[in-house]
Amino acid sequence: MPQCVASRLDLLRSWQNADGGWGYFPGHTSWLEPTAYALLALAHDPDAECCARGWRLLRSWQLPDGAWRACAAVGEPHWATSLVVTLHAWAGVSDERFRRGVRWLAGSTGTETRPLSRLAHWVRPGLVEYDPALSGWPWRTGSSAWVEPTAHALMALRGAARHGNDGVLAGRIGTGERMLLERRCRDGGWNYGNRRVLGADLPSFPETTAMALMALDGHPSVDWPRALAQVEASYRQTRSTLGRAWLGACLALYGVRTQTMGEAAGPDAPDVVARAVEAIRWERLAQ
Repeated sequence: MPQCVASRLDLLRSWQNADGGWGYFPGHTSWLEPTAYALLALAHDPDAECCARGWRLLRSWQLPDGAWRACAAVGEPHWATSLVVTLHAWAGVSDERFRRGVRWLAGSTGTETRPLSRLAHWVRPGLVEYDPALSGWPWRTGSSAWVEPTAHALMALRGAARHGNDGVLAGRIGTGERMLLERRCRDGGWNYGNRRVLGADLPSFPETTAMALMALDGHPSVDWPRALAQVEASYRQTRSTLGRAWLGACLALYGVRTQTMGEAAGPDAPDVVARAVEAIRWERLAQ
């Protein structure tokens, strides 16, 4: 195993909490998002006990409707259910918990398509420019769709489709893809939510652009050489550890290597999500 991968996995193991989960930073309360990311990075880790403890915690957090809760103290569905569905698909765990999570995720939508929201958009279409017929996924149930949760949901459902029900999920995946394409910014990347507000074009951001391109999975509507060239340029320029981690993961997914791809993104800042994404990226490069 390359040293850069091994060092990140060692960090993640050392940051695991006593309950089996991970916080956003070492020593902090366990939450669903960093726990799922850590387990994705450790999915093929030989330390079986570390992963088993994390899986046990995740199982205890699944709600009756199939979604996963944000943490032990919060009982409502969380967007990072997508990450847990992806984790099941990666690990080849196609059990009833996985199937219930997929059903919940496939049925989750943003509020844009609801009658009242569509009426408001019809009255003032220039306030926020988007197609209300295209529904993505929200951060929180009952709210509007955003780029990041939509990208994660698409990656999760595409992974789930490889375990069956691909015909059932195809329509939902297609709508989500069209939503992402419709919200692409003029500069070629993605903002956190929309491309244009109050008549002004919004700028794109590194991590959301990387996630959206990963979720689009080679979609024919994207000029991929140009898009990946922009990602590579942003990878060299950004000072954001998380942004750099996601840009690197995007390049690795599409088989793009640069002279700096094997280098660390900076000091080992205690950021569980960024370090987990880095480990996943380097594992791809090592394959």
